Amino acid sequence: MAHIDQSRRRLLKQTASIGLFTILPSGLLSAAPNSRLQTAHVGVGGMGAADLRSVSSHASVAVFGLCDVDQARLKIANELHSAAKTYSDYREMISELGDQIDAVVVSTPDHTHAPAAMTALNAGKPVYCQKPLTHTVFEARQLRKMAKKAGVPTQMGVQGHSGAIYRKAVKIVQSGVLGPVSEVHAWSFKNWGDDRTELPSAEQAPANLDWNRWLGSAVERDFAPSIYHPREWRKQVDFGTGTLGDMGIHIFDTPYTALQLGSPLTVKTTCRNPTGIGHPEKNRVEYIFPGTKYTTTTLRWTWSDGDFAPPTPKRLGLPEDFELPNQGSYFVGERGSMLLPHIAEPRLFPADAFVDYKMPSVEDGNHYHQWVDACLGKGQTSADFSYAGALTEALLLGVVANRFPGVELQWNARSGKVTNVPAANELLRDNYRGGFAVDNL
Repeated sequence: MAHIDQSRRRLLKQTASIGLFTILPSGLLSAAPNSRLQTAHVGVGGMGAADLRSVSSHASVAVFGLCDVDQARLKIANELHSAAKTYSDYREMISELGDQIDAVVVSTPDHTHAPAAMTALNAGKPVYCQKPLTHTVFEARQLRKMAKKAGVPTQMGVQGHSGAIYRKAVKIVQSGVLGPVSEVHAWSFKNWGDDRTELPSAEQAPANLDWNRWLGSAVERDFAPSIYHPREWRKQVDFGTGTLGDMGIHIFDTPYTALQLGSPLTVKTTCRNPTGIGHPEKNRVEYIFPGTKYTTTTLRWTWSDGDFAPPTPKRLGLPEDFELPNQGSYFVGERGSMLLPHIAEPRLFPADAFVDYKMPSVEDGNHYHQWVDACLGKGQTSADFSYAGALTEALLLGVVANRFPGVELQWNARSGKVTNVPAANELLRDNYRGGFAVDNL
């Protein structure tokens, strides 16, 4: 592993890393309403490239900073935004650009979401952060606290949240037409898991990749091909959150919003035994949530991925020959049910009972532009860190439960602890390496 250079050491000291709850004076934006928003982007390849394209498509946005640990990806982004300054360390970028930037977009692997977002919040900058909001439950809670304290616009990258389809589904559920909902089934056929029991042999990282900075706060290790950068990190427990974190956060979003859920009471998984390397290639996670005004006394939520998805139609009370989508959710109410395919129109069952039901009319929204407008003093975001942190926490408890298959974890939201399996509490936060003060995150 390359030795940390002197400039990086100085920066670590200057910024006190990622965690101090220090808020800059609240003249946060140099951009006043109706002027331009000057943005800095952390991670500009893959989903980061999509985020950069979508945020910069707003007429009032000017891209001032670009950061990536992969010089090849950084070069491509810089060709599109040649006036922007480029960096390989987000802390240097945020510190050096200072008041020249108004807001920060974080589009990195999951394990860097909280460190980068916290650094931006500490600098008083609004943040758009990719999903899931964080890699751990502890980080989700800390970002919620910091965002509230900073008082700046925040948004998690669950783009469908602002779309007409999902907002329509929320209206349907909250209209009461289904009656109190007792069960939600959610699923994705994707397999962002890795069942191998040994890592591939270490190799030298590609010349274009700063492996040390890619690791960031994560525990030091050697680079290995075809397992980390650029995409496979999602499958690894130290960097990603598996299918549950990657697709579950999108598919959980609408039921979680529609039913106004909070923290689960219990969570239990069915999957293979942990290997310490990757997330399971197939998963079934069962949550019990306390009731809300839109549910029965308690709500049972079942997530399925990989070969467990989709569930059998019979399990949902549908005809055996019914063809379920590869990804979606299903609400079971006392008076009817609703199928919500991922990014497709909702359907109500039994069909005969809803022949005369008029679907609500909802306008489509641009999730990215909503955040930009909020930064410019026009309106509010719909998936801010207060909401995103709670949703992410609930989802990540399922990721923790994957390490204890067959054991029902009992969650105390007030204390933020699993009460019946002490070892599970050790997985609620990451071990950060030198310079990253986890206790202050």
